[in-house]
Amino acid sequence: MKKSLFILTVALVLSIATVSTASAGFFDAFFGSDKGEVNLYTNRHYEADEKLLEKFEEKTGIKVNVLKGTSDELIERIEREGEDTPADLLITADAGRLYRAKEKGLLQSVKSDILFNNIPANLRDKENYWFGLTVRARIIVYAKNRVDESALSTYADLTDDRWRGRILARTSLNIYNQSLLASFIALEGEEFARDWAAGIVNNMARRPKGNDTAQAIAVASGVGDLTIMNTYYLGRMLNSSDPQEVKLAKRLGVFFPDKTHINISGIGLTKHAKNKENAIKLMEFLSSEAAQKFFASANYEYPVNPNVEPAPLLKSWGRFEAQDINLAKLGKYNQRAVEIFNEVGWQ
Repeated sequence: MKKSLFILTVALVLSIATVSTASAGFFDAFFGSDKGEVNLYTNRHYEADEKLLEKFEEKTGIKVNVLKGTSDELIERIEREGEDTPADLLITADAGRLYRAKEKGLLQSVKSDILFNNIPANLRDKENYWFGLTVRARIIVYAKNRVDESALSTYADLTDDRWRGRILARTSLNIYNQSLLASFIALEGEEFARDWAAGIVNNMARRPKGNDTAQAIAVASGVGDLTIMNTYYLGRMLNSSDPQEVKLAKRLGVFFPDKTHINISGIGLTKHAKNKENAIKLMEFLSSEAAQKFFASANYEYPVNPNVEPAPLLKSWGRFEAQDINLAKLGKYNQRAVEIFNEVGWQ
């Protein structure tokens, strides 16, 4: 009896061990191993990003686990998860959102000579809580057959009466518009920003709606004559697999206003990162010349690394002078920008 009990006990122990090992393998496969991994929360949904992460995995042997969502959803999720968050890194569009994540205490400062050398000071947080990865210029896009480029000059000029009923825009809820107005507050003051926003409202061709691509299509279709949009949207349209979208995009011209507004897609190390060393390695990799060239060529964004040239399409649009501003100020003045939009009736 004792011998039978002993055999049964051993069998039970071996069975549990087998199940435990199998379970561990399952959870490792699902969540990633507790060694050699990094967990990334990102709002970017581009094929170029997926290929870059694959290259990082091949180069380092570090597995990248990715969770995608909207920028605001991911920030709220990290805040809700607190110390238990699996997120090591947050990638999101717009310096205003990165500023918000820092202010909420969701990020931590990073010291890396590689990042400092690859990313200019104006494209990263002064205390190194976040770093730019790609640059987007917010430009004037116009209908070639209805607008003479020589008639264009500055953002402020768009408030002139000759543009009455000709401008298309996104809503004031859009972070890109909020950051543009925040830049005016920082550089020119609140009065200028309010007058500009009110002037654009007076000159709108319709109520604000749709994303940047929708504005471009509407301009090409004759709904309005010009819009303010990010460069990479037009780049993607010109290289679209949809012939009709390409046809419409070719009707549009690109104009860089004096002191062009720029913004970023950027990355930050979370405060409670469990894989800090691996996370910093990924940050450094994404700022490298090889990765930056890939960003620039595949997604029509400007590289943050000054040693990397823009893609040929972007170069064909010409050079521009960007606003002289640290992008952290876009977050600092975001709330006031929202208030001004509401005050002037920008829906």
